[in-house]
Amino acid sequence: MIVILEPNLGQDDQRYKAIIEHLNVYPGVQIRSHQVKGQQQSLTEIYLIGDTKPLPIDIIAELPGVERAIRISAEYRVLGRHTNDRRSANFEYNGVTFGQDTLNVFAGLCAVDTPEHVEAMMRALKENGQTCTRMGAYKPRTSPYAFQGHGANCLPYVFELAGKYGIKVVAMEVTHESHVDEIHQALHQTGNPTGVMLQIGTRNTQNFELLKSVGRQIEYPVLLKRGFGITLEESLNAAEYLASEGNSRIVFCLRGVKTHLGDPHRNLVDFAHVPVVKRLTRMPVCIDCSHSVGTRIAGTDNILDILHVTAQGIVAGANMVLVDFHPAPEKAMVDGPQALLLKELPYFLSDIAIARQAYLDRLKLNQQFLKENK
Repeated sequence: MIVILEPNLGQDDQRYKAIIEHLNVYPGVQIRSHQVKGQQQSLTEIYLIGDTKPLPIDIIAELPGVERAIRISAEYRVLGRHTNDRRSANFEYNGVTFGQDTLNVFAGLCAVDTPEHVEAMMRALKENGQTCTRMGAYKPRTSPYAFQGHGANCLPYVFELAGKYGIKVVAMEVTHESHVDEIHQALHQTGNPTGVMLQIGTRNTQNFELLKSVGRQIEYPVLLKRGFGITLEESLNAAEYLASEGNSRIVFCLRGVKTHLGDPHRNLVDFAHVPVVKRLTRMPVCIDCSHSVGTRIAGTDNILDILHVTAQGIVAGANMVLVDFHPAPEKAMVDGPQALLLKELPYFLSDIAIARQAYLDRLKLNQQFLKENK
């Protein structure tokens, strides 16, 4: 069961203390209280874990300070869609809205290499009206001898350049809880010129201690990638690990699954799961077209496969695009062969706009059909 309190009712409020005292009466039920902070108000949600079926939901809903109580009716207790659940599927971070009805593009360097390349990327984004990017400072690699990223050393100039060019959110992978502290310190030292979305990569989708650690902090939202060799259900439960610790500002990323059935692409593209994730949860859904395809090959129509799969995901309702660009892919330290060129950025964005309009047109057509066939 989820008990949602009235807006801005905090833990110091006597009504909150009375609600907790009342809930503690019920045996065999654990109580977890989390606060969701927005720009204009904060919202406290209390999760009741255990055998909650006997609990009198009507009595709990009438307690002073309670806005409503929700009986959990799905496996994903915090992130799932439940009967009579009117909680928003959107959240806002640093002036950018993420939701199941929005679309944001995060184009950037898979791995930060030089300040010059970072600045060229940021400049191109600003010239094309973009306010989000991806910048990899910490890079888990298959080989221990491969480039692992510059780590904390590159954070100051990445954040300063983001501020210079009006970038509001930088998606950045973390592989250890200490990386979160390093990011926080670097943002503070540079005057908080931008915001960061912490990324949990596909290799760490089932690193449960990392998930719990990142979930306990609520300052930064999280981009969670699907595990490359596990089921969708297992990956959605990884997102639930984050949310159960307190951070429900999560974007779920589809990035392809590891199987030779996807050859010659790097992974088997799984963007048909975009509507599935949106149906099962309240999370916005991201597609990582670069790591799904892994090359710059084009079809007989001369359109890059990366653009084709991006369009497929967006037409299916994707809410975020994660894509590799680089000023000089031949000099890239990581995944240069799959990176798009800066001169291709306006073309890529225009192609996305066409696919997004197709999705919106499909929504209108479906609404009209349903209206005429009630």
